[in-house]
Amino acid sequence: MKLEKYSIGIGDRFARQGKAQLMALKEARDRGIEVVPVWNKSHREHTIIKTEPIDTCKEAEEAVKALSWPHSFYVDADHINMKNVSGFVDSSNFFTIDIADYIGEPASKEEIDGFIKNHEKYIGELHIPGIENPFNITKSKLEEFANMYLNAIKAASEIYQYIKRSGKDFITEVSMDEVDIPQTPEELLFILSGLAGQGIPLQTIAPKFSGRFNKGVDYIGDVKAFSKEFKEDILVIAFAIKEFGLPANLKLSVHSGSDKFSIYEPINKIIKELDAGLHIKTAGTTWLEEVIGLAEAGGEGLRLVKNIYSKAYLKIDALCKPYATVIDIDKNALPSPDKIEGWTEMDFVRALKHDQDCPDYNINMRQFIHVSYKIAADFGEKYYNALEKYKEIIAKHVTENIFKRHIIPVFG
Repeated sequence: MKLEKYSIGIGDRFARQGKAQLMALKEARDRGIEVVPVWNKSHREHTIIKTEPIDTCKEAEEAVKALSWPHSFYVDADHINMKNVSGFVDSSNFFTIDIADYIGEPASKEEIDGFIKNHEKYIGELHIPGIENPFNITKSKLEEFANMYLNAIKAASEIYQYIKRSGKDFITEVSMDEVDIPQTPEELLFILSGLAGQGIPLQTIAPKFSGRFNKGVDYIGDVKAFSKEFKEDILVIAFAIKEFGLPANLKLSVHSGSDKFSIYEPINKIIKELDAGLHIKTAGTTWLEEVIGLAEAGGEGLRLVKNIYSKAYLKIDALCKPYATVIDIDKNALPSPDKIEGWTEMDFVRALKHDQDCPDYNINMRQFIHVSYKIAADFGEKYYNALEKYKEIIAKHVTENIFKRHIIPVFG
């Protein structure tokens, strides 16, 4: 199974917007932009919402059938590890192997010595085509790297081999973005070497980039520095493909990629300049568009989202804790439930919709709603019934958001 050049992860918390999501990719095809969908949902999200991996597969298949989509599509077991991979094997054909928890676990002396011996030829100035300054590789750097990453690489191999034993054909991604410290292009090179050495036919890799990739809001950081890092990572991948025998279609993956509007232009420019592939994940954006659509619908929809907000407000610490590394919320800047109660449909929409030119846009509220989907799940059928009742206005928001605000600027 070979992943196409451009792909987009379209997470859907409640598995109700598959057709609206796929419509965005269909519109892109009509414009000559070929991007394939990857429906992704993590074990954490399934646990919170009380769904199963098969539900994501059903959503994808139903959307593909309804729109007569003749192209490839994938179902991603997002951020899996050995503790939860078994539940995804039957219903997924794309596996994001998350090694973040294993990074920093010390390796044995024998493993470190073996790694250094196998990479002695790189000690000195290592020139990567396209990168201006050579990497200065030393024995001590290789030792530090081995101690930081070898166990994580071994963990990736164990998970990959477990999936492989199922006998199915699948796409392999390795992610390490949910850590505090970003990986340098130099570190990425040796991570790729280690994964190749384990025989993992890697097709995408998701490093942690510099800057903040907070959920559902724009990139926070030095865009120029990110652009340099992003380009060097792609050049490292191109070098690693030839040097280590990795799959020729191996490409960079950007996690928490939704709404990172300020870096879309340089991403677009760089992938076109280098003729490189890209996978970008936009998980969570669809849930926010559902809330926006419900609010704009007014009546029962507006009352429901106000109720969700009020209940979430009382549980803010518990809701934010699992996402602490990818949100920055000033609680004092959140509107109180009493204030929300007096809002009109458009008051709610203007506060939540990611329009940075709108004076009412509230970046704190947007992040907070992003992590509050558990409260909507607690409403059960009441929430699902509202999605059905207002499906047309919600679908419009979901499709336009993915097509106009993500696919066009990133891949167009």
